[in-house]
Amino acid sequence: MSTVLTPASEAELSEILTGRTTALRINGGGTRLRPDGPGDTLTTSAISGVVTYEPGELTLIARAGTPVRQIETMLAAEGQALAFEPMDHRRLTGLSGEPTIGGIVAANVSGPRRIMAGACRDHLLGVRFVDGQGRILRNGGRVMKNVTGMDLGKLLAGSHGTLGILTEVALKVLPMAESSRTLVIRGIDAARAVQDFATALSTPFEVSGAAFHDGTAWLRVEGLTAQVAYRTDRLTALLGRDRIDTIEDADSRALWRDLRDAAHLTGDDPVWRILCKPSEGPAIAERLGGQCALDWGGAAVWYSGPKDASTVRAAGGLATLVRGQGRVFPPEPPVVAELSQRLRRTFDPANILNPGLMGD
Repeated sequence: MSTVLTPASEAELSEILTGRTTALRINGGGTRLRPDGPGDTLTTSAISGVVTYEPGELTLIARAGTPVRQIETMLAAEGQALAFEPMDHRRLTGLSGEPTIGGIVAANVSGPRRIMAGACRDHLLGVRFVDGQGRILRNGGRVMKNVTGMDLGKLLAGSHGTLGILTEVALKVLPMAESSRTLVIRGIDAARAVQDFATALSTPFEVSGAAFHDGTAWLRVEGLTAQVAYRTDRLTALLGRDRIDTIEDADSRALWRDLRDAAHLTGDDPVWRILCKPSEGPAIAERLGGQCALDWGGAAVWYSGPKDASTVRAAGGLATLVRGQGRVFPPEPPVVAELSQRLRRTFDPANILNPGLMGD
């Protein structure tokens, strides 16, 4: 029978991992898919709390189990936000957990604003984590200039707990946009949407969102109110549309929360996210059919439908299962697999951290 381990501190976590030889299934808040199989479940939800927040320095240090909702509320009170706009997977997975900042970093969860602000790992200043041998490790600092040597934070972000279990993260935060405006272009197909995205993203007008679904494309611009008005006017003229609708502020923010969380993918079919070149997005969506949507200017394809894993992965790009049964990540190419195995042998020689999730 599987046991749920809930260490309340970094020291307790280290004690659990030291000398351990049996598998652990690592959870943050339990909002994303985990692999099936033997082994105990370990959650970092009790290693929680904000260590320090310095609004004037735009820096935040929080323990891994701290709820994202708590952090976002605290930042909003100071007019600041997590610039990488992390997705809330619960609307797709139906799970009732609470997203944690450690889980967000471990999965490198990044929303629509990635095309302008970068991914979660680009805002990561430092980490503390416990590896598969129980060693407590620290890397990075509170500001970018303090990061020297190999940046282990970049390695841990996106490793999904297979190299180590995060206990603390330091992040750069940014001011919240004063105004948000979205251009809505209706009655076009995915190929034309990606052409418009390429045009808009090649301008200096700082488009912070470019998404498409069901014949409608959306382009978001954020910033100071006067600047947003100027930039959206220029984009409207550049795209040459007779009629482009505009959504303002609260309605714009609500729209992008739904797009961020893929709320438009309805039903109970499996859901996949496929990363690709933006120019390849429309063709992949056409091959798959079903419910498809584009984000990141076409570089992320969301697909919901009955096609099996081999068909989805043969359509192109790098497909990850977000909802459904089966292998979450695709097999790694031989060269990448060899590098991954060397890293795991360094940090987790007994292969106890989320075995079978990535590349095993």
